[in-house]
Amino acid sequence: MMLRLSKVVLVATIALWLALVAFGNLTDYGSNLVFVQHVLAMDSIFPDAAIHYRAIHAPLLQHAAYVLIIAIETLAALLCGLGAWRLWRARRAPAALFHRTKRLAVAGLGVGVLLWLGGFMAIGGEWFGMWMSSQWNGLASAFRFVVVLLLALVYLGQRDDELDD
Repeated sequence: MMLRLSKVVLVATIALWLALVAFGNLTDYGSNLVFVQHVLAMDSIFPDAAIHYRAIHAPLLQHAAYVLIIAIETLAALLCGLGAWRLWRARRAPAALFHRTKRLAVAGLGVGVLLWLGGFMAIGGEWFGMWMSSQWNGLASAFRFVVVLLLALVYLGQRDDELDD
């Protein structure tokens, strides 16, 4: 039972974390918008980099990208939150049912990995050259998110034993 409860608490805590990230971006919209704008504008990467043609300077597109980021953060938080609730409700169920109940939580963690690995590390880091910026480089933070989410996926994905009566 302790392993099951630890999985519930882990997913619930990640849901809280992701919800706070989304909430912070919504309630302090301008702070991280500046980050997104600089990354997309590529205004702090190496001046002689040959990839400057990829830059997005249109404010409407920059806002759209930021709104998409917030929407995906919110989706990941909601899926993890619902997943934690379902896991809690199934904590005393047979092992096979408890394992099937993990689907929403896995989806939420997966959406988070897609955002921070695909969105921040691949697109932001490589396509927009964020790795070249000393001031607007979020790769370390994105890596931290990816590691936590992947470790949670691995732990959550482990099969659980039947409960002893």
